[in-house]
Amino acid sequence: TFDMRDVSGIKKGDKLLLKWKGDDVAVLEASSIYKPNKVVEAKGVYGTSSLEHPTVFSLIEETGDYYIGGNVHGIKSIAFPYPVQTPADVRAMLPEGKPVVAFQNRNPIHRAHFELLVCAQR
Repeated sequence: TFDMRDVSGIKKGDKLLLKWKGDDVAVLEASSIYKPNKVVEAKGVYGTSSLEHPTVFSLIEETGDYYIGGNVHGIKSIAFPYPVQTPADVRAMLPEGKPVVAFQNRNPIHRAHFELLVCAQR
């Protein structure tokens, strides 16, 4: 889902070019365009709709008013200023024939994330 402040001129079926620092990186085929109820979303995802929660504040105040969903077709990988691995690189490092639980997060792990990992590992 891609958030936007304004969707004027965008309709279902349109293809949106996604850029990162000026580079064309993907195309989003708009199959759904809607205005979410962010209070309901916040309550369902974070358990609160209080603006005192920093992520709820970000969702309600900083995220675009509309969501666009659809298939994304990659053009090229983003050139990050640090080393990254492709999914194939990561899979090649995993033990064969053994279940693996993985979790990627940009922030320190919270208790809910920990419980999710423990349950998935079982």
